[in-house]
Amino acid sequence: MPEEFRDAGGVPHFHGHRERLRGRFRQKGATALADYELLEMALYRAIQRGDTKPLAKALLKRFGNLSEVLGASRERLKEVDGVGDRVVDELKLIKAFAERTAAEAVRQRPVLSSWPALLDYCRAAMAFEEREQFRVLFLDKKNTLIADEVQQVGTVDHTPVYPREVMRRALELSATAIILVHNHPSGDPTPSRVDIQMTKTIIDVGKPLGIAVHDHLIIGREGHASFKGMGLI
Repeated sequence: MPEEFRDAGGVPHFHGHRERLRGRFRQKGATALADYELLEMALYRAIQRGDTKPLAKALLKRFGNLSEVLGASRERLKEVDGVGDRVVDELKLIKAFAERTAAEAVRQRPVLSSWPALLDYCRAAMAFEEREQFRVLFLDKKNTLIADEVQQVGTVDHTPVYPREVMRRALELSATAIILVHNHPSGDPTPSRVDIQMTKTIIDVGKPLGIAVHDHLIIGREGHASFKGMGLI
């Protein structure tokens, strides 16, 4: 390492910077740190030797914000100079923790009475995915979550949905109600004509089986849309 990157004792400057940053985090919490500082700390384990600040700033410059960084695909992340498998694994681990933590706030509670937690979970899981996902939340008669399953993964603007398969799975799980959720990678959660027709078909298939569709949520980077809230259900 060049001498200009070492202190008088020969220790790389980033060592002192890491300790100072950790100290600020311990004493004042995350609110005292900028987004790039939180990200550079998150990269410490993946990059044990070297300054992680330039890479943190490069990631934010490329993707825009922390949520976009965590939601980016492995392939796109690796397009940033300095990002290898260890960095990608660390970022995906953080995303997994965020999703699991949000999911815990939904499980074992009546979903309809914990709607903000449900929206937080769906946003963490789907808002920044680069391809459409169609998932179904299966509920029991107390509206407690039985299962949360991704039924299909499609392209950037389309996911094939098979209403009878959705209901077959609901019957297997003894679900009495479901909530449909899918994301719009474009960021705009406005439902399309296809979304509306598909939802109507699933409702019609479920009625004679005694399986209700409580809502269909569309998750986007810019917010969400609720079919029930819009009067579409």
